[in-house]
Amino acid sequence: MEVFLAQPRGFCAGVVRAIEIVERALEKYGPPVYVRHEIVHNKYVVESLKNKGAIFVEDLSEVPPSSVTVFSAHGVARTVEEEAAERGLAVLNATCPLVTKVHNQGKRYMSKGRALILIGHDGHPEVEGTMGQVPGPVTLVQSVNDVAALTLPHDTPVAYITQTTLSVDDTKDIIAALHARFTDIQGPDIRDICYATQNRQSAVRDLSKLVDVILVVGAANSSNSNRLREIGSEAGVASYLIADGSELDPGWLKDVRAVGITAGASAPEVLVDDVIDALRRIGPVTVSVLPGREENIEFRLPAELAAG
Repeated sequence: MEVFLAQPRGFCAGVVRAIEIVERALEKYGPPVYVRHEIVHNKYVVESLKNKGAIFVEDLSEVPPSSVTVFSAHGVARTVEEEAAERGLAVLNATCPLVTKVHNQGKRYMSKGRALILIGHDGHPEVEGTMGQVPGPVTLVQSVNDVAALTLPHDTPVAYITQTTLSVDDTKDIIAALHARFTDIQGPDIRDICYATQNRQSAVRDLSKLVDVILVVGAANSSNSNRLREIGSEAGVASYLIADGSELDPGWLKDVRAVGITAGASAPEVLVDDVIDALRRIGPVTVSVLPGREENIEFRLPAELAAG
């Protein structure tokens, strides 16, 4: 059986930075370090950090006063920041810089008097954080139908921003509908879309031309991992989202000669290796990495952790 690995796959720079913030905080301050929400959407990563002394909470009320607290890569609302300040928590902000960029875009558009529309998934922590960062009402749209249902007059000055785990391809139809609906509309440059999301989706499309089955390594609650599986299916290839090798179903591989593997932006390479090991237990495999875009982006750590 031939196994082809998508390139790029797995961790993006924002995830690497978020995990490193927790690890360095544990080294510098000692455990426990409290983390609001899963630092990234991956159980393996979360459990690894728990074993080092991180404690994950969903609400800041669970954090003892003055404790070192990390905000997850998805970002948080201003009310969460204010609550942390009121309780005297020592906050390290692991919000992905590309998410922060979206927050700043939204604030800038709103300061110019534009009605703000956010393209994203209802209930996703990044969406909740973004809507809570902008000082004013934000309208969430998830589909072209949502655009059609908007009640704003056609000549309303509007602007849109997007959830970072959506690619250019994911949002283009909604953006086109917005432009068709409103006469005065602004939005971010296409270059402002999260590079990692777009690159991983493009790599899956390349992968789908070569294989009979695609395995996406990632968590069930990972937006970008689910989208990778959808893209494989849309390309006509049987595609499955699995957390690790233990979830591999040999029945998926009947009469299969070529398997493609990719990983969501929050899935570590060790889990990809685990899936390959599971394939090897079924039969002999050859593994090759497809050519693809090289990612060399690194994001700076918070100043208090950067030294040393």
